[in-house]
Amino acid sequence: MKVTRCGWVGNDPLYQEYHDKVWGRPVFDSQELFAKLCLDGQQAGLSWITILKKQPNYEAAFAHFDPKIIATFDDEKIEQLLQNPGIVRNRLKVNSIIRNAKGYIAYIEQGNDFSEFLWSFVGGSPKVNHFTSMDELPAQTPESEAMSKALKKLGFNFVGPTICYAFMQAVGMVNDHTTDCFCYGEEGTRKS
Repeated sequence: MKVTRCGWVGNDPLYQEYHDKVWGRPVFDSQELFAKLCLDGQQAGLSWITILKKQPNYEAAFAHFDPKIIATFDDEKIEQLLQNPGIVRNRLKVNSIIRNAKGYIAYIEQGNDFSEFLWSFVGGSPKVNHFTSMDELPAQTPESEAMSKALKKLGFNFVGPTICYAFMQAVGMVNDHTTDCFCYGEEGTRKS
């Protein structure tokens, strides 16, 4: 039986599984949110499927996105990462994950909750959109612009408003499954 998915998915089984089981489902764990934000930053200038296929390699190369470990990465480790064919070997992108880990640690060491901070941009619960086609989806919103500015103030980079909006969609802060998608209205995916 053929199911209807959001128009961006295509026929790749990995992409379909990501769409069906991950995209748009709310994530509240701070470290998971940190990891996803870093991965979305790696997407800049590339397609998401490229990063999705490399995700296991990123997890291995970046200590399963443990910010405390990543923050200790030195020049030698950076050079090692730049030789790793399993990730995008771009110095700015590699350095961004380290920089973001340091920003994350500084923020939580002040007694702040990273998840609460990020979710505050949508009022603490998923924002439900009712788009009928992919053409209606925005590339960025006032909320993603505000998130981008706030993250940059914390020292993060590769967190522009478009990346932040893709992140917000991916972690269920904004649910943009189109109304014809079989995931639309699925419990745990969309909240009315």
